[in-house]
Amino acid sequence: MVDEGRARKLSKRIATIVASAIEFEIKDPPLAFVTVTDTKVTGDLHDATVFYTVRGDTLADEPDYEGAAAALERAKGVLRSKVGAGTGVRFTPTLTFVLDKLPDVARDMEDLLARARQADADLARIRQGATPAGDPDPYRVTGADEVGGGPEDNTDVLDPEDTYDHDRPED
Repeated sequence: MVDEGRARKLSKRIATIVASAIEFEIKDPPLAFVTVTDTKVTGDLHDATVFYTVRGDTLADEPDYEGAAAALERAKGVLRSKVGAGTGVRFTPTLTFVLDKLPDVARDMEDLLARARQADADLARIRQGATPAGDPDPYRVTGADEVGGGPEDNTDVLDPEDTYDHDRPED
């Protein structure tokens, strides 16, 4: 039986252990820019997926995704032994590292929203001095009150006594 609460607690503990080990204990230069974002553990507690992001040296520098992935593969055995010692579970979960694309997707979404806001602002600026094309109300009939087609005159209401030829039974 799957204990989701236990799996959730174990995944948080694994994330803490792995992040601490990457930051303080493993001295591999590509791992200096790796951040653990999330961890998921299967229901049987045998496999753990660790999601991570990589930042660049500077704002203009592109992150080294391949170097970080290779460094995590090299450190996988050490990290798994640290997880086993830190969690105290009978079976230490296998670790799988997956690059987390969520920050990139969020950044792209923010860029799209900024472009949409700019387009809305441009449209509002253009719309400020605009007037409608044609008549303001093209459906209004001028002089409708004089002709007898206004709202006070009920000429458009059908009389229930009125019948049409197609409603009469044939003789």
